[in-house]
Amino acid sequence: MRYLSTRGGMPARSFSEILLAGLADDGGLSICESYPQVSTQELSAWRDLSYPDLAFEIISRFATDIPAQDLREIINATYTAKKFGSEEITPLTWLDSDVAILGLSNGPTLAFKDIAMQFLGNLFEYILTKNNQQLNILGATSGDTGPSAEYAMLGKSHVRVFMLSPYQRMSPFQEAQMYSLDEDNIFNIAVEGSFDRAQDMVKGVSHDAEFKARYKVGTVNSINWARVTAQVVYYFKGYLAATQSNAQKVSFTVPSGNFGNIYAGHIARQMGLPIEKLVLATNENNVLDEFFRTGIYKVRSEENVYVTSSPSMDISKASNFERFIYDLVGRDPEIVGDLWHQVETKGFFDLSETEYFSKVKNYGFKSGSSTHHDRIETIRQIKNDYDLVIDTHTADGIKVAKEFIQENIPMICLETALPAKFEATVIEALGYKPDRPVSHNDIETKPKKYDVMLPSVDQIKTYMQERIKI
Repeated sequence: MRYLSTRGGMPARSFSEILLAGLADDGGLSICESYPQVSTQELSAWRDLSYPDLAFEIISRFATDIPAQDLREIINATYTAKKFGSEEITPLTWLDSDVAILGLSNGPTLAFKDIAMQFLGNLFEYILTKNNQQLNILGATSGDTGPSAEYAMLGKSHVRVFMLSPYQRMSPFQEAQMYSLDEDNIFNIAVEGSFDRAQDMVKGVSHDAEFKARYKVGTVNSINWARVTAQVVYYFKGYLAATQSNAQKVSFTVPSGNFGNIYAGHIARQMGLPIEKLVLATNENNVLDEFFRTGIYKVRSEENVYVTSSPSMDISKASNFERFIYDLVGRDPEIVGDLWHQVETKGFFDLSETEYFSKVKNYGFKSGSSTHHDRIETIRQIKNDYDLVIDTHTADGIKVAKEFIQENIPMICLETALPAKFEATVIEALGYKPDRPVSHNDIETKPKKYDVMLPSVDQIKTYMQERIKI
């Protein structure tokens, strides 16, 4: 399997070569030359596989340059009952005959990001140890990627993590998960402004090829291809758990801010998984919903990004969206480059009157948005009807999912996090605190270690230089 850039300026590379790189040198994103195909016979044979065995079957089709036995050992070490609470790893819970929740939040940081990030941490350690290399990860988080990445990289001798987060815009639980870590290889930087400002800093550093090379800078953000690949697995797992035969179809609803999670579903569909609809759910920051309804992708200015009760989706610039647009425009890198130039210069692009937007339906995408009021009502309703407490992002997903349920086609809603991570809103909805794992009791009271920084590419470069020994 070879990988290209969405903007056409990168020579074909292997999985291992793009693993540590982040953005391509031309500013685009790495993407596989073609999507591997899964036959009906193979899908049937996978029905009785354990999660690690299923993960191997799927990931091995993308990571073709890693010896099979090595890859299997990395996967087996990642997906364990001890780490994820059960052998199922991603258990399916039916609300009724039409709607189910795919549990993705039983990992170390109680969020879906752990599914891919734990794999990424072990994969990084394998590659870096094998090549006697060091890696300095620069990432940005809206709330869940940061803790997940840092917990995945704890104790990894070849890795440092520099994680940017929006200052005072995450939940207290999310802040505590990150800022309470006191590890020599973990550096937390709170950026004054929104997540988009922090993400722009990461991209700014990524565009400096000389700095990246000199200081061995990589990324674990949702643009990391290995992370997206690992997310593809649970779409197959959810489908196989929800159906008895390959003649059946399912739909998935995915709370989405950076488009990485639902893009993994797009990959699964392109590989041949019988997905009817991919339903994208947003909060008040509904830039992606606007695109799928109108064909116009318009990012928002800093002052127009809302601070909401589902903060992990308080995003205006969806990093992985470029990969989907690459497919939508027939994998033409010149068109992709022009569209993102329009975003950078005008703040938007408009495909509404083009042949490309008419093809969105061919990929099964639908979308909708949710408000704080919707979240509160959905949390209450799910508790009352099913005696289940959900988090705010999952509530966004379930609210939107109801708009697209079809007879005889199960709707699987992807869980985002455990409700303990967004305690204040759950208390508002239900009048009491949600349960939390014993390991996370009183986490908010622990001492916090972080630095506050203006949204400056030059400042983060200086900060990294002072802490990296070369």
